[in-house]
Amino acid sequence: MREADTILEVIRERGRQGLPLERVYRLLFNQELYLRAYARLYRNKGAMTPGSTPETVDGMTLGKIAALIDALRQERYRWTPVRRTQIPKANGKLRPLGLPSWSDKLLQEVMRSLLEAYYEPQFSNHSHGFRPGRGCHTALNTVQQTWTGTRWFIEGDIAQYYDNINHEVLLTILSEKIHDGRFLRLLRELLEAGYLEDWKFHHTYSGVPQGGVLSPLLSNVYLNQFDQWVETTLIPANTRGTRQKTNPAYQRIGGQLRRMRKKGQKEGVKELIKQRRKLPTNDPTNPDYRRLFYTRYADDFLLGYVGTRAEAEEIKRQIKEWLAEHLHLTLAEEKTLITHATTQAARFLSYDISTRHADDWLDKQKRRALNGLIRLAVPASVVEAKCRRYCKKGKVHHRPELLTESDYTIVMNYQQQYRGIVQYYQLAHNVAWFNRLHWFMQGSLAKTLAAKHKSTMMKQLRRLKTTTTDPHTGTRLKCLEVRVEREGKAPLIARFGGISLVRRPQASVTDQLPVERYRRTELLQRFLADECELCGSQENVEVHHIRKLADLNTTGRKEKPLWVQRMVERQRKTLVVCQECHEAIHAGKPTRQRARK
Repeated sequence: MREADTILEVIRERGRQGLPLERVYRLLFNQELYLRAYARLYRNKGAMTPGSTPETVDGMTLGKIAALIDALRQERYRWTPVRRTQIPKANGKLRPLGLPSWSDKLLQEVMRSLLEAYYEPQFSNHSHGFRPGRGCHTALNTVQQTWTGTRWFIEGDIAQYYDNINHEVLLTILSEKIHDGRFLRLLRELLEAGYLEDWKFHHTYSGVPQGGVLSPLLSNVYLNQFDQWVETTLIPANTRGTRQKTNPAYQRIGGQLRRMRKKGQKEGVKELIKQRRKLPTNDPTNPDYRRLFYTRYADDFLLGYVGTRAEAEEIKRQIKEWLAEHLHLTLAEEKTLITHATTQAARFLSYDISTRHADDWLDKQKRRALNGLIRLAVPASVVEAKCRRYCKKGKVHHRPELLTESDYTIVMNYQQQYRGIVQYYQLAHNVAWFNRLHWFMQGSLAKTLAAKHKSTMMKQLRRLKTTTTDPHTGTRLKCLEVRVEREGKAPLIARFGGISLVRRPQASVTDQLPVERYRRTELLQRFLADECELCGSQENVEVHHIRKLADLNTTGRKEKPLWVQRMVERQRKTLVVCQECHEAIHAGKPTRQRARK
């Protein structure tokens, strides 16, 4: 895959230099880019989900890539409408999700890799959504480390952002850097391909489909214009002064204290120190000092401002007008709020963000150490919402949908959900609030196992109770453990709990893996060998995919078909087979076997 790496590195270098990108369409004829895209997509659960056609990743062949490239070369490739479905949001409303066909996903991934290589070096450092090496935690860490002293938060949310992206504006933005008419025409046809909902066709006059492989990148390209305006215009206009002036009242008491100490007058010193401690060190009304901070994750953005509320209102008005005029976007008024940083909390990326104020919290030098620092917190509503899943009418309840699973699977299921929640909120100062969630989940787990084994909660807790070592703190923690012994192999171990609820300010969870050079996966090596792994045939070779190994139901493996035995032995969700063997697999018939020598 060296040729693909070279192509992307050349494009990346042009992006760093800000040079225009030409003849991009020709790069879509490169087979290695499609193999790279296939290796990236086949693991996703959505790869086995059909769009508006029955086509999925199952049955992938080199011939499909060749046919796709040929259609592009002849400029006769046509996008299929995405299949739209509605998924629930946290507020009870529904969000549309687009499901493209497999060929469209593959081509979109190739286009995404080219555009990402070019635009990534040009994106703003204030943008964190859907970017390599960045994510929610990098955005939150930036707020915590650099927004000290913030007095007002401006919470920004764009109404129905993905549905309202203007096609003409987007293509104009792209055409400024991409000088290739055929590539831009292909993008336009993608945007205007329409969608099917309840098998009824709808035109798309604006927006990009949520769920599309290319959509997150296009949305970042679109809002990068906003990032640049905030950086070059809005922040400089609302930033002045090198340092804050000392509060005159604070300075006056300080002078009194120095004179009293000089004269040896000890009476009244402690009282004056208490009075001074109630006053801000810096002058909050100083008009010569202003600061504006900004960060964005997808269509949600947050600004921190050191100034007056009236000025914060003016900043909000300017943002609203600029988005409407230049990007034809509208702010969601019910979500775009101005929040006082000390007395209230702004909601961003499901965290409550506020500025700390505690006059009685002193360091070793008897100085106030917390005032002005940013506090990240788990919202109480989040803890309650997570707990509600595991209780019924206020009491802990079991999960009947897991009763047919093994103890190992049940415990692993609970642990995966608990670990994901705790890891996301490990930046929060009050992450220990999840002790309540742990209590509910452990009770629900014990009730589920008790219902499965027709036993009691206490018996299950005594049966599984043990301790483990936390890898970050090195402390011993209580947990529940299921151990599955295997002959000749290490045992399978599933634990619930054993995760320290101590804040980790350096915790990092990103949306994507960092950019690194591509290495040919084992699947591609088997795929390019062009040989059936069941019968050895080298004719019409394709790849059989399954969603997960658990679907194979490996109980009594020796009685299972040969193809199931092979996938279980290799612990792989893929099997390279010839067309005849693949048809036999789907028909439930015996497959051909390799001839013995």
